[in-house]
Amino acid sequence: MRSVQLELMTTKEFVAAGFAAAIVPMGACESHGDHMPMGTDGLTAHALAVQIAEQLESTVVLPPSFLGMSGHYRHQPMAVSLSAETQAQVIREVLESLHRWGIHRVLLLNAHDGNIPSIEIAGRDVKIAHPEMSIATIDWWVITNQRLPKDTFEVWGGWGHAGEVETSIGLALFPELMQMDEARGQVPTVDPYVKELWLFEELTSYGASGAPRRATPEKGRLIVDTVVDYMVPYMRRFEAEGLAY
Repeated sequence: MRSVQLELMTTKEFVAAGFAAAIVPMGACESHGDHMPMGTDGLTAHALAVQIAEQLESTVVLPPSFLGMSGHYRHQPMAVSLSAETQAQVIREVLESLHRWGIHRVLLLNAHDGNIPSIEIAGRDVKIAHPEMSIATIDWWVITNQRLPKDTFEVWGGWGHAGEVETSIGLALFPELMQMDEARGQVPTVDPYVKELWLFEELTSYGASGAPRRATPEKGRLIVDTVVDYMVPYMRRFEAEGLAY
């Protein structure tokens, strides 16, 4: 099978492939408790991107970004954070690089909450500068929220940072990096509708919230299949047409 990962290609292979679209995996480097790797978000975004692109005709996957805006997770070692402004500039320059080499259809596949504002700002800036580009963004958990039955997960809807959902996806995608004997979390009381700007230390004493011990590889595979099954037909249209309304 041909590779879809840019970092593994030679120049000749990249040119010969004639890619029409790209997926940019967005992650972070921060504590995910004692049971998950600090690079969980980048590992997740990249693995999902590769599984999606392998079913497409002309989409390349960029190397994952393991640096995001993680200042609100700073209470546990070892959060390595960009400012929101720096993160936005990094995204702008990645999009400009893709534009320069003729890839005008770009999906930013995000796995970290702190990246959301920067992705939105940078994506809109580049779209204004280059109206011919089609730029889309997805936070993978949004698909899970909308397409899985509400009773799939046992505690707090499965959510939390390194909670039941995220731990399950880790068990499915990179089980060799998981240390489930160390899994622990707390379920905080937060409003379901109002966007509350917390520091993570206000929600939990650990690097995790939610109920990671309820995670299973089976739940993780269900999450992965749900995301990939939704995004493959979306990206087939995206490859062929871009954003056509």
